[in-house]
Parts: sequence; structure tokens; C-alpha cells
Amino acid sequence: MENPGAHEFSRLRGMVEDSLPGYISADVCGVPSLLREAMEYSLMAGGKRVRPILLLCAGKAVGGEEGKLLPFACAIEFIHTYSLIHDDLPSMDDDNFRRGKPTSHKVFGEGTAVLAGDALLTEAFRIMAESKVASDDPSRAVRAIADIARAAGAEGMVGGQQLDLAAEKNDAIVVEAEEIGLKKTAALLASCARVGGILGGGAPSQIAALGEFGTRLGLLFQITDDILDETASFEEMGKGTAKDRIRGKRTYTVDYGLDTARERVDALGREALEFLAAFGAEANLLRELVRTVQSRRS
Repeated sequence: MENPGAHEFSRLRGMVEDSLPGYISADVCGVPSLLREAMEYSLMAGGKRVRPILLLCAGKAVGGEEGKLLPFACAIEFIHTYSLIHDDLPSMDDDNFRRGKPTSHKVFGEGTAVLAGDALLTEAFRIMAESKVASDDPSRAVRAIADIARAAGAEGMVGGQQLDLAAEKNDAIVVEAEEIGLKKTAALLASCARVGGILGGGAPSQIAALGEFGTRLGLLFQITDDILDETASFEEMGKGTAKDRIRGKRTYTVDYGLDTARERVDALGREALEFLAAFGAEANLLRELVRTVQSRRS
């Protein structure tokens, strides 16, 4: 039986995917063709689009307009895609497949893959700065852009990747898997939820609650990913599995085992829903997103 929110998630995913190519279309002057090809290869490789969908749903929960939210949702997907390209590099996780396709560096070489990631990250901020929100309500746009920059940068996603690398390569460095997950994954998802609230005109209490919700959802997403790395197949995940334990990576399942990881998933799901208690039916898609992440198999 189809989940109640599945149709709406599919619609939002389609809206994002239809919009993404326009931001790196062939009429953008001066972009080398190989670089554009590499950017499009990873950006349009599919995926769940959880982050832009989260931003859109959070914005709608406080009465935001899809048209104003969409450029920021697309920009978030640019940032996420850049992080995947870099995460797959030989100097990072050294993955050969992503979403069932050869990774960017396998197709275009390491140099072009690095540049494609750099370009996607930089273009994301252009997209946000040139959005209608930025011209109509600059202060709101600046708040949103600063939030995303902090979550994606050294305090958040990039810092989490550094902790991940350090823990993998040095047994003397003790870093909890949840601390890595909070920075590497949850920080950007929390930002998606907050930014949806900011752009949608939410009250400060609503924006704060959405951020706490996003943090729990982000940790939930990371721990389910750790579980799937141990239990899912290549066909389900579209990439190699069972590799984190072999590489000595600090994951929740490595640190605590599958049973404890599953218990933590259940607890995080409950906590996430508690932060939506002050919202009514307008937040039902966010509630359904929790259930979707908990039950995912890819």
C-alpha cells in the first residue's frame, strides 16, 4: 500500500528535477563543455532528493510559496551533489559507484570531478543570491544563505567529513559516530528545515522547532544509512555495501551494533515527531517524511 505522502513527495521530487537543469543549461556563457557535462552527470543521476523535499515541506508547513522556496531547494541539491562527488574521491571514501552508476571521478577523472564539485557548490550560492526572495526580501535571503553556509561548511558538513577521515586513519582519535553524523549529515538537513521556515515566513519558535526536527531527521537518515550499509544489497543501494566496517569507519552500527542502531532510529523518529507537536495538518508531510526515512531500503 502506497504511503499517504508518496504522491506528493513524487510531485515535489519531479518539480525539483525539472528545475535543476535550467541552472546549468547550455546557454550559460563561458562554462567549458566537459565541466558542464560532469556537473550534469552527477546532478541528474537521480536520488531521493530528501534535502530539497524537506526544505519545500518545511516552508509549506508555515505557509510558504513553492515558487519562492524552489530556487533554494535546487541550490541545496547542488550542495549535496558536490558533497557526494567529493565524498566518492579516492582520497575520501574511494567509491566506484553512486546511484547505480560509475562515480564522477571514474568517468571524468579526478581533476574534473573535483572541479565539478567546486562548481556546483559555488553555483548554489549564485542561485540563492539571484533568487526572487533575494531581490524582494534581502534580509530574509541573507539569513537563509548564512544558515546554509554554516551548515555546509567547517562547522557542519565539511567538519564532519574531517572528523570521519581522522577517525578512520588514526585509532588514537576517539570520535563518536553520532558526533560525526550530527555534523556530516544532520547539520545540512537541519538547515533545510530551518531555511524552509525562514523563507516561508515562520515565527522564530516555528523555525527553531523545524531545526530541531531536521537535526533528528538527519541523524535518523545517517543511522539508517549505516544500517543499510550492513544489511542491504548493491542493487538496493546503487553503490557498494559492507565497506564501512572493512575500512574501519566510525558508524553507529560499528560502534553500537545493529540492535542498538535500530533502537536509536525508533527513538529519533519519536523525538522528531515531538518537535512537530505545535504544528497541525500543515506539517503532515514532514511527519510522513520521518516514516519514509525510517522504512527506506535504499
